[in-house]
Amino acid sequence: MRLLHINTSLSVALRMLAVNRMRSVLTTLGIVIGVSAVIILVSVGQGVRASVADQFQEIGSSLMFVIPGKLEATNTTMRSNFLRSFNTSSLTYSDSLALKNASSRLSLRDVAPEYVATGLVVYGSKNRQTSISGLTPEYQTVRSFYPERGRFIQEADLRSKAKVAVLGRKVYEDLFPLLGDPLDKTVRINGVPFRLVGVMEPKGGTAFNDEDDQVFIPLTTAETRLFGGRTVSGDYTVSVIYALAIDDQSLNQARDRVAQFLRQRHGLVFRSDEDDFSVLTQEDISSVLDNLFALLTVFLGLIAAVSLMVGGIGIMNIMLVSVTERTREIGIRKAVGARRPDILFQFLVEAIVLSLVGGFVGILVGIAGTGAAGMMSQSLDFRLSLPTILLATGFSIAVGVFFGIYPAMRASRLNPVDALRYE
Repeated sequence: MRLLHINTSLSVALRMLAVNRMRSVLTTLGIVIGVSAVIILVSVGQGVRASVADQFQEIGSSLMFVIPGKLEATNTTMRSNFLRSFNTSSLTYSDSLALKNASSRLSLRDVAPEYVATGLVVYGSKNRQTSISGLTPEYQTVRSFYPERGRFIQEADLRSKAKVAVLGRKVYEDLFPLLGDPLDKTVRINGVPFRLVGVMEPKGGTAFNDEDDQVFIPLTTAETRLFGGRTVSGDYTVSVIYALAIDDQSLNQARDRVAQFLRQRHGLVFRSDEDDFSVLTQEDISSVLDNLFALLTVFLGLIAAVSLMVGGIGIMNIMLVSVTERTREIGIRKAVGARRPDILFQFLVEAIVLSLVGGFVGILVGIAGTGAAGMMSQSLDFRLSLPTILLATGFSIAVGVFFGIYPAMRASRLNPVDALRYE
């Protein structure tokens, strides 16, 4: 008998929604937008998070970054740390040479310093403001980044402080839109002429910067002929020192040895002396960024959830109107034996059906939207996951129940005598 009441309430609810098709469609629109927004925005957040993780895997798990000062908790972009160190760096070219000379006892395979600044690169009528990186030949091995055309910076370039440059892929495409041969052409960097000797392979963006939007020159040239960053003692500063451990197993040991070695070089002999540098591994940086992007994903999901709340309010509003319109019907049902739970269940089912239909359509729109966004973006891999879909669906059901309870309770509490008199 109870099952019969449930089936009757369900059929009445579905019939009433079918009778008011346009109103039902407009009511579910808020749920559709909310569910699809949750799926798309959370997929974007997860895609960015996964993309950063993939980029770190490409960098190599045995690579360490020695940067000046402390990596600020509110500043997780290493490139901004590099630029901030333009005049304040506590790391020097001598530090990198000392690390390289002691690499065997520090469990290091290779060491490569980098000096980063910004500059205007001009070729003919074309120009581009970009990052200028002063490097040594070891950079291409340590960072697994090689030229596609021509050659990279060589030891002879360092010794002679040669004015030669290697273009990143984006800079090359901007200065040479017809993709002509740039080798032996002359560009001006901050007004100083440089001969082009190579073009780097496409690398893509990382958490640090866009690797393709750079120009590479010899470190000694950057220090003496272009920028001239020096410490008080007259030594040339660097923005970062890349240190490659022998293997993954010796990474932690190498990090500790590098830190101790630099403390000794910088005269930090007491435990109370605070390090004026930071030695970071890929895991250190990726954990910070992973936490950051996890918060970003939650934030995007909460923004999308606002749409669901608005949709839920729309459901409650329509259900209250429906209760008012069907007051006489409620009175008749109660007069022929329907109980308060039956009326409550009927109107609650209507609210839940509205949210379920909106949720289902929202899932389809969200999947299609995520796919379309993935096709439009070549740099991000949008990650559509089953938990995200289930979360959006569960939330839409919860919205239907939550915002449907009050109208349903109001309908069930109507006095049958007053309801029958209602016109």
